[in-house]
Amino acid sequence: MVGCLYLETPKGSPEGILLVDPLAPPEGSEDGTKFYEALDRDVARIGKPVAILLGNHFHERHAQAFLDRYRSRPGASIWAPEKGKSLFTCEVKHPFHPGDLLPGDLIAYAISGLDGPEETVFYDRHHRALICSDAILGAGGGKVRIPPLRWAENTPEGHERYKSEFRTGLRRLGTLDVEMVLTSHGDPALTQGRAALLEALESPAWGDE
Repeated sequence: MVGCLYLETPKGSPEGILLVDPLAPPEGSEDGTKFYEALDRDVARIGKPVAILLGNHFHERHAQAFLDRYRSRPGASIWAPEKGKSLFTCEVKHPFHPGDLLPGDLIAYAISGLDGPEETVFYDRHHRALICSDAILGAGGGKVRIPPLRWAENTPEGHERYKSEFRTGLRRLGTLDVEMVLTSHGDPALTQGRAALLEALESPAWGDE
């Protein structure tokens, strides 16, 4: 399963709808028509700009299509990690840095060790949720796992970064108040997210068990 996130931002935010690593059904399909009709209604109802957040360049997916659809009314922009800005082919208006406060009051956490310098996990304090691109994978049954070594940069240096930095970076997230771990790959952990994360850090990577 591959997913993305739709979020209506807190009252008072300049943006109205937040899309993280957005995906859309095929254009012209029945599912695509229904999807865009529903999203158009939500955008019109809220009447504020749409913010598109990307956690890595592999997940830019349909970001440009969403930007083109909503850039004029009510407005839209793409936010992506500054460290990997050159890897994105879509129009990134707002490059962000680790620790920045983003639309929806999300906080960006940089994670080192995967194939790409810009891997980011977003923390949503309002919903007590971690929003993940590739750094954490859903394993079903409320469990999560980390990706295996083959998801790292395929060089000796990349393998060393994965081994020395990846779990360490994720361990910082275990200090946060986390109820949900929302994953792009696999089923999310919707309860006891912090415990699920800590268990993953002490377990073999996904596919290595």
